[in-house]
Amino acid sequence: MTDVPDLGAFSEGLSYAEYRVDWHRQVQDAPSSGAGASERRLHHYLRYNWKRQTHVHEAYAPSETLRSALDALEAPQAWRVLTEPWCGDSAFLLPVIAEAAALSDQVSLRILLRDENLNLMDQYLTNGSRSIPKLVAFSEAGKELFVWGPRPAPAARRFAALQEEYEDKSALVGTFLEHYEDGGWQAADTELAGQLRSVVGASSSVAEG
Repeated sequence: MTDVPDLGAFSEGLSYAEYRVDWHRQVQDAPSSGAGASERRLHHYLRYNWKRQTHVHEAYAPSETLRSALDALEAPQAWRVLTEPWCGDSAFLLPVIAEAAALSDQVSLRILLRDENLNLMDQYLTNGSRSIPKLVAFSEAGKELFVWGPRPAPAARRFAALQEEYEDKSALVGTFLEHYEDGGWQAADTELAGQLRSVVGASSSVAEG
């Protein structure tokens, strides 16, 4: 992994390995007998999301398009992801981001927990919401290169359609996650490749100008 510039608060965070270690620790720490409903619900999400991210890591093979886009990077990029392990979207999408980052020595990935970094999260709202995961990529000089997330476009369209059908949020989310379970997370690969190509293309235009 390459060194990255001083990005202020964005220089903090966890490596992906550290993030997963802490997540797994939380999964292993079962709620006590006196735990409340919210604590038990949180543990449920953490446990099922661990299984989901494991499945993606096992099933995912980065596309040649994404590999080529990463190979074309000529300058370091600092990738920062605002997220939380209880987030269903992130369980399916963060592994794709991490696998992509691991393919290039030009990319440095750090994970920032959303709820500990609300000041940063509020700079990257989605329709006024603190939706995650949110990937922000920076140049060596600290310039923002691109922002991606919280969902690939097909997933966003699916969620919007389900909002018209469901009034109960729990039922909506349960049905929506089927989109990812059916392979919808793979759209993240395509969109990341597109973001990287746009950055390389913009750099080439500046150089030619």
